Amino acid sequence: MSLEQLILLSLIQGITEFLPISSSGHLVIVPSLLGWKDQGVLIDIAFHVGTLFAVMIYFWREVLGLLWGARDVLTGQSTDQSRMLIYLVAATIPIIAVGFVLQQFAMVDVLRSVAVIGWTTLIFGLLLYASDRSEVTVERLDQMTLRQAVIVGGAQVLSLIPGTSRSGITMTAARFMGFQRSEAARFSMLLSIPTILAGGTLAGLELYQSGDAQMTSDAAVAAVLSFASALVAIWGLMTLVNRIGFLPFVIYRVVLGIGLLIWAYV
Repeated sequence: MSLEQLILLSLIQGITEFLPISSSGHLVIVPSLLGWKDQGVLIDIAFHVGTLFAVMIYFWREVLGLLWGARDVLTGQSTDQSRMLIYLVAATIPIIAVGFVLQQFAMVDVLRSVAVIGWTTLIFGLLLYASDRSEVTVERLDQMTLRQAVIVGGAQVLSLIPGTSRSGITMTAARFMGFQRSEAARFSMLLSIPTILAGGTLAGLELYQSGDAQMTSDAAVAAVLSFASALVAIWGLMTLVNRIGFLPFVIYRVVLGIGLLIWAYV
Protein backbone atom coordinates (compact mmCIF):
# COMPACT_ATOMS: atom_id res chain seq x y z
CA MET A 1 0.00 0.00 0.00
CA SER A 2 1.14 3.54 -0.73
CA LEU A 3 1.64 6.01 2.13
CA GLU A 4 -1.16 8.20 0.73
CA GLN A 5 -3.57 5.28 0.79
CA LEU A 6 -2.60 4.34 4.34
CA ILE A 7 -3.01 7.92 5.59
CA LEU A 8 -6.41 8.51 3.96
CA LEU A 9 -7.90 5.17 4.97
CA SER A 10 -6.54 5.48 8.52
CA LEU A 11 -8.21 8.87 8.93
CA ILE A 12 -11.46 7.52 7.50
CA GLN A 13 -11.37 4.52 9.82
CA GLY A 14 -10.66 6.60 12.91
CA ILE A 15 -13.44 9.05 12.15
CA THR A 16 -16.09 6.51 11.15
CA GLU A 17 -15.43 3.67 13.62
CA PHE A 18 -17.48 5.12 16.45
CA LEU A 19 -19.92 7.14 14.37
CA PRO A 20 -22.99 5.08 13.35
CA ILE A 21 -22.13 5.22 9.64
CA SER A 22 -20.02 2.04 9.17
CA SER A 23 -16.26 2.20 9.04
CA SER A 24 -16.02 -1.14 7.20
CA GLY A 25 -18.34 0.14 4.48
CA HIS A 26 -16.24 3.25 3.95
CA LEU A 27 -13.05 1.17 3.82
CA VAL A 28 -14.55 -0.68 0.85
CA ILE A 29 -16.16 2.30 -0.88
CA VAL A 30 -13.22 4.72 -0.87
CA PRO A 31 -10.68 2.38 -2.52
CA SER A 32 -13.32 1.50 -5.14
CA LEU A 33 -13.95 5.17 -5.91
CA LEU A 34 -10.24 5.97 -6.18
CA GLY A 35 -9.34 2.85 -8.16
CA TRP A 36 -7.18 1.41 -5.41
CA LYS A 37 -6.76 -2.27 -4.76
CA ASP A 38 -8.83 -3.40 -1.77
CA GLN A 39 -6.51 -3.35 1.25
CA GLY A 40 -8.03 -6.54 2.64
CA VAL A 41 -9.49 -7.59 5.97
CA LEU A 42 -6.13 -7.76 7.81
CA ILE A 43 -5.37 -4.07 7.25
CA ASP A 44 -8.98 -3.23 8.17
CA ILE A 45 -8.45 -4.99 11.49
CA ALA A 46 -5.21 -3.03 12.03
CA PHE A 47 -7.27 0.16 11.63
CA HIS A 48 -9.64 -1.18 14.27
CA VAL A 49 -6.79 -1.93 16.68
CA GLY A 50 -5.76 1.72 16.52
CA THR A 51 -9.27 2.81 17.38
CA LEU A 52 -9.27 0.29 20.24
CA PHE A 53 -6.51 2.21 22.01
CA ALA A 54 -8.40 5.44 21.41
CA VAL A 55 -11.56 4.19 23.12
CA MET A 56 -9.55 2.74 26.01
CA ILE A 57 -7.90 6.11 26.63
CA TYR A 58 -11.14 8.09 26.31
CA PHE A 59 -12.95 5.74 28.70
CA TRP A 60 -9.95 5.08 30.94
CA ARG A 61 -12.04 5.22 34.11
CA GLU A 62 -14.41 2.56 32.80
CA VAL A 63 -11.46 0.45 31.63
CA LEU A 64 -9.92 0.58 35.12
CA GLY A 65 -13.31 -0.41 36.51
CA LEU A 66 -13.37 -3.43 34.21
CA LEU A 67 -9.91 -4.45 35.43
CA TRP A 68 -11.17 -4.28 39.01
CA GLY A 69 -14.19 -6.23 37.81
CA ALA A 70 -11.91 -9.01 36.55
CA ARG A 71 -10.37 -9.20 40.01
CA ASP A 72 -13.83 -9.37 41.58
CA VAL A 73 -14.88 -12.17 39.22
CA LEU A 74 -11.78 -14.19 40.13
CA THR A 75 -12.43 -13.69 43.84
CA GLY A 76 -16.13 -14.50 43.51
CA GLN A 77 -17.38 -11.01 44.42
CA SER A 78 -20.49 -9.53 42.82
CA THR A 79 -19.96 -5.83 42.09
CA ASP A 80 -21.07 -3.32 39.46
CA GLN A 81 -17.67 -3.66 37.78
CA SER A 82 -17.76 -7.46 37.68
CA ARG A 83 -21.34 -7.38 36.37
CA MET A 84 -20.40 -5.03 33.52
CA LEU A 85 -17.38 -7.17 32.63
CA ILE A 86 -19.54 -10.29 32.47
CA TYR A 87 -22.11 -8.47 30.33
CA LEU A 88 -19.46 -7.28 27.86
CA VAL A 89 -17.93 -10.75 27.56
CA ALA A 90 -21.35 -12.36 27.07
CA ALA A 91 -22.28 -9.75 24.44
CA THR A 92 -19.04 -10.42 22.53
CA ILE A 93 -19.41 -14.20 22.22
CA PRO A 94 -21.98 -14.14 19.35
CA ILE A 95 -19.86 -12.04 16.98
CA ILE A 96 -16.73 -14.09 17.71
CA ALA A 97 -18.57 -17.34 16.95
CA VAL A 98 -20.27 -16.12 13.76
CA GLY A 99 -17.17 -14.27 12.58
CA PHE A 100 -15.10 -17.44 12.97
CA VAL A 101 -17.58 -19.43 10.88
CA LEU A 102 -17.65 -16.77 8.14
CA GLN A 103 -13.86 -16.69 8.08
CA GLN A 104 -13.61 -20.48 7.79
CA PHE A 105 -15.98 -20.52 4.82
CA ALA A 106 -14.32 -17.46 3.20
CA MET A 107 -17.58 -15.51 3.37
CA VAL A 108 -16.07 -12.25 4.67
CA ASP A 109 -14.73 -11.00 1.33
CA VAL A 110 -17.90 -12.05 -0.52
CA LEU A 111 -19.88 -9.41 1.40
CA ARG A 112 -17.49 -6.57 0.46
CA SER A 113 -19.53 -5.22 -2.50
CA VAL A 114 -20.97 -1.79 -3.27
CA ALA A 115 -24.49 -3.18 -3.66
CA VAL A 116 -24.43 -4.90 -0.26
CA ILE A 117 -23.05 -1.77 1.42
CA GLY A 118 -25.66 0.40 -0.27
CA TRP A 119 -28.55 -1.69 1.05
CA THR A 120 -27.15 -2.07 4.56
CA THR A 121 -26.27 1.62 4.80
CA LEU A 122 -29.82 2.62 3.85
CA ILE A 123 -31.79 -0.02 5.77
CA PHE A 124 -29.88 0.17 9.04
CA GLY A 125 -29.80 3.95 8.83
CA LEU A 126 -33.60 4.01 8.75
CA LEU A 127 -33.67 1.49 11.61
CA LEU A 128 -31.43 3.79 13.66
CA TYR A 129 -33.89 6.63 13.05
CA ALA A 130 -36.82 4.44 14.14
CA SER A 131 -35.07 3.48 17.37
CA ASP A 132 -34.14 7.08 18.12
CA ARG A 133 -37.75 8.23 17.63
CA SER A 134 -39.21 5.50 19.87
CA GLU A 135 -40.82 6.11 23.24
CA VAL A 136 -39.26 8.24 25.99
CA THR A 137 -36.13 6.53 27.27
CA VAL A 138 -34.74 6.63 30.78
CA GLU A 139 -32.69 3.45 31.13
CA ARG A 140 -29.06 3.70 32.28
CA LEU A 141 -26.25 1.16 32.12
CA ASP A 142 -26.47 0.44 35.84
CA GLN A 143 -29.99 -0.86 35.12
CA MET A 144 -28.92 -3.14 32.26
CA THR A 145 -29.64 -6.86 32.57
CA LEU A 146 -27.67 -9.79 31.16
CA ARG A 147 -30.51 -10.47 28.72
CA GLN A 148 -30.32 -6.94 27.36
CA ALA A 149 -26.53 -7.13 27.00
CA VAL A 150 -26.81 -10.40 25.05
CA ILE A 151 -29.47 -8.87 22.77
CA VAL A 152 -27.13 -5.98 21.95
CA GLY A 153 -24.36 -8.52 21.36
CA GLY A 154 -26.61 -10.50 19.04
CA ALA A 155 -27.38 -7.36 17.07
CA GLN A 156 -23.65 -6.70 16.80
CA VAL A 157 -23.32 -9.83 14.66
CA LEU A 158 -25.03 -7.95 11.83
CA SER A 159 -22.04 -5.58 11.70
CA LEU A 160 -20.05 -8.38 10.04
CA ILE A 161 -21.92 -7.25 6.92
CA PRO A 162 -20.11 -4.13 5.64
CA GLY A 163 -22.29 -1.02 5.74
CA THR A 164 -24.26 -2.09 8.81
CA SER A 165 -22.03 -0.25 11.34
CA ARG A 166 -21.08 -1.99 14.58
CA SER A 167 -21.66 1.15 16.62
CA GLY A 168 -24.85 1.95 14.74
CA ILE A 169 -26.53 -1.44 15.19
CA THR A 170 -25.56 -1.75 18.85
CA MET A 171 -26.83 1.76 19.60
CA THR A 172 -30.02 0.94 17.69
CA ALA A 173 -30.60 -2.19 19.76
CA ALA A 174 -29.93 -0.33 23.02
CA ARG A 175 -32.24 2.53 22.02
CA PHE A 176 -35.07 0.13 21.18
CA MET A 177 -34.71 -1.30 24.71
CA GLY A 178 -35.09 2.14 26.24
CA PHE A 179 -31.54 3.25 26.97
CA GLN A 180 -30.65 6.93 26.86
CA ARG A 181 -28.65 8.07 23.82
CA SER A 182 -25.47 8.71 25.78
CA GLU A 183 -25.78 5.38 27.60
CA ALA A 184 -26.39 3.50 24.35
CA ALA A 185 -23.30 5.15 22.85
CA ARG A 186 -21.20 4.41 25.93
CA PHE A 187 -22.10 0.71 26.00
CA SER A 188 -21.46 0.46 22.26
CA MET A 189 -17.97 1.88 22.69
CA LEU A 190 -17.16 -0.30 25.70
CA LEU A 191 -18.38 -3.32 23.74
CA SER A 192 -15.89 -2.47 21.00
CA ILE A 193 -13.01 -3.24 23.39
CA PRO A 194 -13.41 -7.05 23.68
CA THR A 195 -14.71 -7.28 20.10
CA ILE A 196 -11.68 -5.54 18.56
CA LEU A 197 -9.31 -7.33 20.96
CA ALA A 198 -10.56 -10.67 19.67
CA GLY A 199 -10.31 -9.68 16.01
CA GLY A 200 -6.95 -7.97 16.49
CA THR A 201 -5.47 -11.00 18.22
CA LEU A 202 -6.48 -13.32 15.37
CA ALA A 203 -5.17 -10.86 12.77
CA GLY A 204 -1.88 -10.48 14.65
CA LEU A 205 -1.37 -14.24 14.68
CA GLU A 206 -2.10 -14.41 10.97
CA LEU A 207 0.38 -11.61 10.23
CA TYR A 208 3.04 -13.31 12.35
CA GLN A 209 2.52 -16.64 10.61
CA SER A 210 2.63 -15.03 7.15
CA GLY A 211 6.04 -13.48 7.79
CA ASP A 212 5.08 -10.58 5.51
CA ALA A 213 7.27 -7.72 6.78
CA GLN A 214 5.68 -5.11 4.49
CA MET A 215 2.16 -6.08 5.55
CA THR A 216 3.20 -5.88 9.20
CA SER A 217 4.68 -2.41 8.65
CA ASP A 218 1.53 -1.19 6.88
CA ALA A 219 -0.62 -2.56 9.70
CA ALA A 220 1.45 -0.68 12.31
CA VAL A 221 1.16 2.63 10.44
CA ALA A 222 -2.58 2.08 9.96
CA ALA A 223 -3.08 1.47 13.68
CA VAL A 224 -1.18 4.60 14.77
CA LEU A 225 -2.93 6.96 12.37
CA SER A 226 -6.44 5.62 13.04
CA PHE A 227 -5.79 5.97 16.79
CA ALA A 228 -5.30 9.74 16.49
CA SER A 229 -8.40 10.41 14.39
CA ALA A 230 -10.55 8.08 16.51
CA LEU A 231 -9.92 10.12 19.66
CA VAL A 232 -11.38 13.18 17.95
CA ALA A 233 -14.34 11.19 16.59
CA ILE A 234 -15.27 9.77 20.01
CA TRP A 235 -15.32 13.21 21.58
CA GLY A 236 -17.42 14.53 18.69
CA LEU A 237 -19.93 11.68 18.89
CA MET A 238 -20.50 11.98 22.63
CA THR A 239 -21.02 15.74 22.22
CA LEU A 240 -23.40 15.48 19.26
CA VAL A 241 -25.47 12.60 20.65
CA ASN A 242 -26.28 14.50 23.83
CA ARG A 243 -27.20 17.68 21.96
CA ILE A 244 -28.96 16.68 18.74
CA GLY A 245 -29.30 12.90 18.64
CA PHE A 246 -28.64 10.60 15.69
CA LEU A 247 -30.53 12.46 12.95
CA PRO A 248 -27.42 13.88 11.17
CA PHE A 249 -26.00 10.38 10.87
CA VAL A 250 -29.33 9.01 9.61
CA ILE A 251 -29.50 11.67 6.89
CA TYR A 252 -25.91 10.91 5.86
CA ARG A 253 -26.64 7.18 5.68
CA VAL A 254 -29.79 7.60 3.61
CA VAL A 255 -28.08 9.89 1.09
CA LEU A 256 -25.00 7.65 0.90
CA GLY A 257 -27.06 4.46 0.65
CA ILE A 258 -29.16 5.79 -2.22
CA GLY A 259 -26.03 7.01 -3.99
CA LEU A 260 -24.34 3.62 -3.65
CA LEU A 261 -27.39 1.77 -4.96
CA ILE A 262 -27.50 4.04 -8.01
CA TRP A 263 -23.78 3.38 -8.53
CA ALA A 264 -24.25 -0.38 -8.17
CA TYR A 265 -27.33 -0.86 -10.37
CA VAL A 266 -27.38 1.98 -12.93
